[in-house]
Amino acid sequence: MDIPKIFKAYDIRGTVPDQLNEDLAYAIGRAFVTFLKCREVVVGRDVRDTSEAMFAALARGITVQGAAVLDIGLSDTPMLYFAAHDKPAAIMITASHNPPEYNGFKMCRENAIPISGDTGIKDMERIVASGAFDPPAAHKGAVIKLDIKDAFVAYQQKIAAFGGNKKIRVVIDTANGAGSLTYPDIFKDLDCDMIPLFMEPDGTFPNHEANPLLEENLVDLKKKVLETGAALGAAIDGDADRCMFVDEMGNTLRADVIGTIIALEILKHNPGATFLYDLRSTRAFPLDVEAAGGKAVQCRVGHAFIKNQMREHDAVFACELSGHFYFRDHFFTESSAMALIRIMNLMHETGKPLSVLAAPAQRLAHSGEINFKVENKDAVLARLEQKFGAAGKVSHMDGLSVEFDDWWFNVRASNTEPFLRLNLEAPAPEITEKHKNEIVAVIEQG
Repeated sequence: MDIPKIFKAYDIRGTVPDQLNEDLAYAIGRAFVTFLKCREVVVGRDVRDTSEAMFAALARGITVQGAAVLDIGLSDTPMLYFAAHDKPAAIMITASHNPPEYNGFKMCRENAIPISGDTGIKDMERIVASGAFDPPAAHKGAVIKLDIKDAFVAYQQKIAAFGGNKKIRVVIDTANGAGSLTYPDIFKDLDCDMIPLFMEPDGTFPNHEANPLLEENLVDLKKKVLETGAALGAAIDGDADRCMFVDEMGNTLRADVIGTIIALEILKHNPGATFLYDLRSTRAFPLDVEAAGGKAVQCRVGHAFIKNQMREHDAVFACELSGHFYFRDHFFTESSAMALIRIMNLMHETGKPLSVLAAPAQRLAHSGEINFKVENKDAVLARLEQKFGAAGKVSHMDGLSVEFDDWWFNVRASNTEPFLRLNLEAPAPEITEKHKNEIVAVIEQG
């Protein structure tokens, strides 16, 4: 079979039907069971218009190999992880924040452990391409409905500790994505004033793209926060495994800033615990965690790597600059709802606005992520190391990182897009700008 380039580093993803169609979904279902030798697979699907057809084809492929499908129906990705935490395998049908013409599959082995390109996705690609499936089973597997939503909702709600006379007003924009299936139920019974925005499930994403990393997708949220006098706003991505925050003044807060706040809140109840931060994140995270008696461990970018490293270190929490928040209490997987609830808990406990809580973690001047489309990524990284490496501490954990006494930078190739991504941080904006210009000049050279 001629296979389009849809088997990625973290998932399988492409446009429907030209790159991903029902025949290919059927073959992927067969390859998944052939590779894992599993007897049952939890399957969820997001609200995209093509997700039902993808489910039907995928389920045929799984069941023809003799495995059962545990169908949790329409769901978001954290709900899929919750359902799969004690099961042998799982697949979420989603293309995350991509436009509506995309769809795909996020895959897990036992206990919601992710399957990446290096741990199975490329193997499944070879099985599909060569047709090297195990023979069809003598007895097809069944499709079994699994109603998990109420238990999932209750599990998210159980950590809430806010309410009382002054309810926190929060605007939540689920971008018409899969979060629209769960957030209304999670927050309707909590003691807060939740203002929904674009919370009607619609796989065409009619109001804006379901990607909260882009500022243009936060315009409506910021406007609603200011109009309603809300204490904060939360923007949820297409499959609800990422969340970005807006403070009471309508300012976007980077996810590493929010992650630092959450880590310190968790550390109070888990003295000496270990926390992970991705190498693009503010160094305020490790400084503050360690000053409070915790252990901070740097990790590379990507959910498959982070979840594995969390298990290795038994870390209680991890965050990524891209808006992923991981909790040991959520089976070492993401929960955007738990991240939001923990921030609201802290606001209730301290009585402080979010902007004040965030200020200490913003004391360093971070560049934010800057993207460059380059022809030869390896050549650029080599030039940067030659220029800056001798004066600093070099790491190749993920791309090129160089740490100096008072500033650092990382340049890495995206695993999902054709870009080099630059992040750097220094004590003051003018120093960050100076070093940024130096690095950009090398990247854009020749």
